[in-house]
Amino acid sequence: MLVIACPCALGLATPTAVMVGLGRGAQLGILVRAAEVLEKAERIDVLALDKTGTLTEGRPALVAMRPDDDGLLALAAGLEQGSRHPLAGAVLEAAQARGLAVPALTDFVELPGEGVRGVVAGRRLRLAAAPAGHGEGWGEAATVVELSEDGDPLARLAFADRLRPTSVAAIARLKAAGIRPLMLTGDHEGTAAAIARAAGIDDWQAGVRPQDKAAAVAALKAAGKVVAMAGDGINDAPALAAADLGFAMSSGADIAMQAADITLMHNDLAAVADAIALSRAVMRKIRQNLFLAFVYNVLALPLAALGYLSPVIAGAAMALSSVSVVSNSLTLKSWRPDRAA
Repeated sequence: MLVIACPCALGLATPTAVMVGLGRGAQLGILVRAAEVLEKAERIDVLALDKTGTLTEGRPALVAMRPDDDGLLALAAGLEQGSRHPLAGAVLEAAQARGLAVPALTDFVELPGEGVRGVVAGRRLRLAAAPAGHGEGWGEAATVVELSEDGDPLARLAFADRLRPTSVAAIARLKAAGIRPLMLTGDHEGTAAAIARAAGIDDWQAGVRPQDKAAAVAALKAAGKVVAMAGDGINDAPALAAADLGFAMSSGADIAMQAADITLMHNDLAAVADAIALSRAVMRKIRQNLFLAFVYNVLALPLAALGYLSPVIAGAAMALSSVSVVSNSLTLKSWRPDRAA
């Protein structure tokens, strides 16, 4: 009775599956901060998504400027040289392509979700999202920002960012898994609607500031939902911290990765779907292991109590139960995400 009741396999059931699952995740570029994160990932109801760099490639290009003036573009590039936002990179690339000299920047301040400001060539400038109604005529998927000096508009710049090739399939996989995608973006409604429609997302919110993203996540949690957040920028850090589970892209801001529970080395939404699928595979293995651990005891304990089981056979059965659990966990080493959905 004592030999057959030994809980060795029961003690191995969870840690072996978790260890192999974490190792397999690392091989696939899914870095999990703690083991309990895998349990949370299995229960996700809603996945809130940033647009730029998560759904889209995160490499917007300057496609239009009004007025198209090299001097104003140089001022915008001078202002943006202090920012790591994808739009800043697009402005600097456009200025470099035209061979423009970028003036020095002082008193730079970056306001997450609200733009940037600073002093360039002695002029106090600000670059922020253009007011509502000023994005018309640029194309429905364009992001429009306004360069202003002391509140007076100087120029408007339009950027286009392509949807990642993997985003549509990833959204389909998330829906098939019973997870509702919700896009939260600071862009204008027209841009947000165009990207959401192209990606197959039914729920989205536009003009959302960083604190509003965190508030949206908190509201969903208050409604009893298990909420995850995926993003890569400074603007996403509050929402990543507020969510039950945070996914950060490795190409994003350091603060986003610090706030997230899972860091994805592959910078696309398919990696989020892979991480969730891996968590469910690990939890399935844990349940299978618990079954294997208990089934030997359930079958053999009555035989031991009735005197039909020798200690030698009992010891062999207990060893076999541990081997069964470990072997079942090791099958996770060959796990691969199903991207056919």
